Amino acid sequence: MYFAEPVEKLIEQLAKLPGIGPKTAQKLALYLLEIPLEDAEALAEAIVTARKNTKYCSICFNLTDTDPCALCQNPNRNQQLLMVVEEPRDVAAMERTGSFNGLYHVLHGALSPIKGIGPEDLKVRELLIRLSKEPVDEIIIATNPTIEGEATAMYLASLLKPLNFKVTRIAHGLPVGSDIEYADELTIRKALEGRRILE
Repeated sequence: MYFAEPVEKLIEQLAKLPGIGPKTAQKLALYLLEIPLEDAEALAEAIVTARKNTKYCSICFNLTDTDPCALCQNPNRNQQLLMVVEEPRDVAAMERTGSFNGLYHVLHGALSPIKGIGPEDLKVRELLIRLSKEPVDEIIIATNPTIEGEATAMYLASLLKPLNFKVTRIAHGLPVGSDIEYADELTIRKALEGRRILE
């Protein structure tokens, strides 16, 4: 043990975060020990409050503190346009562009046989139930341009087309292999404008 036990425990917990290795966890822990105590307490309180008060919207499955979420409750959004995304962070990325005024459906992942993720592990059944109740004209599939995202898009298209929905896919203004979350607003806007019908 290089550090006092409380510091080691902090490093251990930070290292559990995605994308954080042991060195970054150590750097973050040491940074947190240098900031004023009230800032550290505010961070801890924000984490606990967010964890306690955040849930999934019962309609779109986005993160929310109200149910249904503010987007699903907004009567000014186009109720006939539904965008299907992989993760809540993709909703945030789309909303930052200001170029989409429809509704969302969050799958919470993408198909990945290698990782053992099948349709039953995603919010696909919930999507089909939702579509049987809501007057949707077009479904925009906005999964990431990765192998898993493409497989998910093709799977959804094969399910939805026989149900006579117009199914489109966002254009690949987004680089293949990247995540929507990291794209800039202009790239996302162009990808949305250039969407195509899935065959």
